[in-house]
Amino acid sequence: MIPRLHVVTDDAVLARESFPDLACGVLEAGGRELALHIRGPGSSGRHVYQRAQNLLEVARSTGSMVLVNDRVDVALALGLPGVHLGARSLPVETARGLLGSDPVIGASVHTLPEARDAERRGADFLLAGTIFDTRSHPGRAGVGVGPLARIVGAVELPVLAIGGITIERVASVMETGAHGVSLIRGIWDAPSPALAVRQILDRLRHAHGGR
Repeated sequence: MIPRLHVVTDDAVLARESFPDLACGVLEAGGRELALHIRGPGSSGRHVYQRAQNLLEVARSTGSMVLVNDRVDVALALGLPGVHLGARSLPVETARGLLGSDPVIGASVHTLPEARDAERRGADFLLAGTIFDTRSHPGRAGVGVGPLARIVGAVELPVLAIGGITIERVASVMETGAHGVSLIRGIWDAPSPALAVRQILDRLRHAHGGR
């Protein structure tokens, strides 16, 4: 089961002294409905490894999913339940050959052909964006929900929207048939990341009829 809420880090978030406590709060707030992506494109492998390792006990107790982005080696070393791959990562099929059949593999896509290609290569879920303008990708304009709806309708994989997602935008995103949403700034820049997780999950449950 792919969680409906994915919370993603960046290098600045991983570097915060408060990150371990904030991340534990996020995992506890999200439980089985949340996947936390340890993403640090400019961080060392050791740093990504340590940040992920320190969360595994809490993740096990809450039923949350901890993934790493790009670093298949870290996923293997820690026995994580999966990875998420972007344009700079190993190909999906190569990662599958290394990880085996059980771990989940996500892929970032921006166009319908990319989505179809990721599905063909064996991805388990997709993060599709950039949906709205976001400071995380300042040079990439948001494409809106139209392209997202076309991707959702063309593949059989769970598709989650990423890019400028806010509480107010969850409803319009979910009207496309998307499986869920993924956030960076909307969680980590909130006064309380754990509270932001609970609020987003409430919107997601409402969009799915309370389930």
